[in-house]
Amino acid sequence: MADTSAPTPLWPRVKDAIFNAWTAIVVVLVAVALVEPAQLMPTVSFGLGALGRTAPYILFAVLAVAYMKATGAETLLSKAFEGRETRMIFVAAILGGLSPFCSCQVIPFIAALLAVGAPLSAVMAFWISSPLMDPAMYSVTAGVLGFEFASAKMVAAVSIGLFGGFGTMLLKRSPVFTDPLRTAPKVGGCCGVKKPFQGAPLWRFWQEPERRETFRTAAMDNGLFLLKWLALAYVLEAVMIRYIPASSVAMVLGGEGLKPILLGAFVGMPAYLNGYAAVPLVRELLNMGMADGAAMSFMLAGGVSSIPAAIAVWALVKPRVFAAYLGFALTGAVLAGLTWSVVA
Repeated sequence: MADTSAPTPLWPRVKDAIFNAWTAIVVVLVAVALVEPAQLMPTVSFGLGALGRTAPYILFAVLAVAYMKATGAETLLSKAFEGRETRMIFVAAILGGLSPFCSCQVIPFIAALLAVGAPLSAVMAFWISSPLMDPAMYSVTAGVLGFEFASAKMVAAVSIGLFGGFGTMLLKRSPVFTDPLRTAPKVGGCCGVKKPFQGAPLWRFWQEPERRETFRTAAMDNGLFLLKWLALAYVLEAVMIRYIPASSVAMVLGGEGLKPILLGAFVGMPAYLNGYAAVPLVRELLNMGMADGAAMSFMLAGGVSSIPAAIAVWALVKPRVFAAYLGFALTGAVLAGLTWSVVA
């Protein structure tokens, strides 16, 4: 349970102020109204219609995440870091791609593991795959981009996690990974979690009032989270359709070969703020001529470098290890993009 007596750290407050999705929606709509008043209502109608079509996938995602949190399924994450190092890497990459928990919740868990000597290779596998896919992300991606793309992204998320994990294991005696931590990590984090991921799951959570409340709270929080980011994405998509020539997108990110995939990855890393908001935008970019491989590399490279995911890593390891984290992600994203360009 969160320690409500602790003050909210500075970074979350600053981040929320800068990247508030509701504020961004209002700003975009006001800008549309000033530039082309007649386009305001079509933009709003487009966003509402797109939200309505995505609603079943949003509902499934919200209920799935709420169920996992109410049952305490996050305790299963601890199993990923037991046994032989190679096994830990495999399990960590797979669970990272399946867990629905935000970077804020993962920080204290990872800090506790590093404090007791868990191998950095398994942590790296989890760190890379975790922000790329989760049940909610899969549901939304499948609803917007199709089940094939969502499944390919899930496989890529686990594969890149394995790539980073085994790459770290092979290079663990190199100068990059020698003495990797900033300081001795301590349990705790921006969510105020003191002892993360303890106990056993209770699958019939409705038998306990506290867990029922957890389900309700998680459903409301995640429902609002998905609603605001997807609403922003659909508003931006409407603006893209109206004001960005499809020929420009096709010229820069279209075509075959390595170039559009590299551009997709390098553009995605700094431009990506939220995985859910990226899904509708990528769909529209694909409609405008973006190459399939570039879409995949954009989403994968951007997911790992997104602010919440990057902060979780930067907070605990030295810059050279953080650079390796980004390097594994970028390389894996380009390879996944190349693979998807052939398969799609």
